[in-house]
Amino acid sequence: MHRATKIVATIGPASSTPEILLQMMQAGLDVVRLNFSHGTADDHRQRAEFVREAARLAGREVAIMADLQGPKIRVGKFENGRTTLVAGNLFILDAQCELGNDERVGLDYKDLPRDLKAGDVLLLNDGLIVLGVQRVIGHEIHTVVRIGGELSNNKGINRQGGGLSAPALTAKDMEDIRTAMSLGVDYIAVSFPKNATDMEMARQLANIAGAPYGIKPKMIAKIERAEAIPALQGILDASDGIMVARGDLAVEVGNAAVPALQKRMIRMARESNKFVITATQMMESMIHAPVPTRAEVSDVANAVLDGTDAVMLSAESAAGKYPVQTIETMAAICVEAEKSEQSELDKDFLDRTFTRIDQSIAMGALFTAYHLGAKAIVALTESGSTALWLSRHWTHVPIFALTPRVGSERAMALYRNVTSLHLDTNTDRDTALQQALETVVGKGYASHGDMVVLTVGEPMGQAGGTNTLKIVRVGEPY
Repeated sequence: MHRATKIVATIGPASSTPEILLQMMQAGLDVVRLNFSHGTADDHRQRAEFVREAARLAGREVAIMADLQGPKIRVGKFENGRTTLVAGNLFILDAQCELGNDERVGLDYKDLPRDLKAGDVLLLNDGLIVLGVQRVIGHEIHTVVRIGGELSNNKGINRQGGGLSAPALTAKDMEDIRTAMSLGVDYIAVSFPKNATDMEMARQLANIAGAPYGIKPKMIAKIERAEAIPALQGILDASDGIMVARGDLAVEVGNAAVPALQKRMIRMARESNKFVITATQMMESMIHAPVPTRAEVSDVANAVLDGTDAVMLSAESAAGKYPVQTIETMAAICVEAEKSEQSELDKDFLDRTFTRIDQSIAMGALFTAYHLGAKAIVALTESGSTALWLSRHWTHVPIFALTPRVGSERAMALYRNVTSLHLDTNTDRDTALQQALETVVGKGYASHGDMVVLTVGEPMGQAGGTNTLKIVRVGEPY
């Protein structure tokens, strides 16, 4: 069964062997996430090599995403590894404390006291612990515990409502970008960007680091700060796509606000011709259980119905007991949800204007395939832009993007409803079109007599050059 929604999975201790990775790809994995919050450069290098080898054995290209840690603001370490905070008690966050105890703990972000004032609310350990700021004295933040619990080493800190001044790119992130480019990753995910400038800076660093390898990665903005919401359109314009990072975002804006924000972000991304990933706790119970909860099934299905390009697994595939089964289950949920999706192509096209020839051809192909009942849209593309535009509208017609560029093939692994395939030649148009049709028929996506819509650029081999639309029946001369 053709599945439009893509699956991103984080790899870690549970999934870092070539054998498990191959099984995950056979189960439906499209994009591998390397979480740079954990592991060394050598760990990531070995895992990237395993991914490329497993993809070769699977017979298709799988993209690699490097997810930067970003300025995760954390408490320091405790003498005994942890303490228990009791509601009503006082507790001090001390920027100069070396080892914490029952009364105070250090901070990895030394400027935090400058960002806070009396009355602020701090959320620790993903909001499980709540502290009210009473006063700030020099390097000490004096708080009263509102909701207590166990607090252990290096747990994260958020300010309710956002507003912390930590820069989006840390020194570690800059080094990790260089490492990621040496691994040949396809995507860089930037944690905690506040505005378009953060994404522009990250892109510039990535392009410089990737230049020796001939790589310009696509940039993903992880939306997880409250202040990113009013700046969302600017961030979208400066990025190739976004991630609805529901964990930290929920801590800053409140759990109740996240579902509506998710729908808004997905809609805005699609309208801006950007891709979008929905992430965090999608199949959380499958870290330990072989089946998901009904609520998790609904969560994944609703993200699909919202129009997300991809759904993402974190600990479920990195450290869980059932990484392969989780992907199989997620893939099945996506397929079922897609069956019920209503296409609103005609309505989508109202009030749309196209200024580029290649974009106009893409929209014409969609409209034609939808109304003529074509079995497939086949796009011959260099950069993948045509496939991206085609994928912004839902028609139930599968899109096959054929390209001679391996980098484009991998990048398109993330686009909704796009199957990327390798095209051997990019010089002779008729040969390329014939190869494209043979590839789609050979893989069982279309058969003799089926109608297929083709897009191609003439002359071939130029990025952004798509200027031709053809309608053919398989087996008939064209």
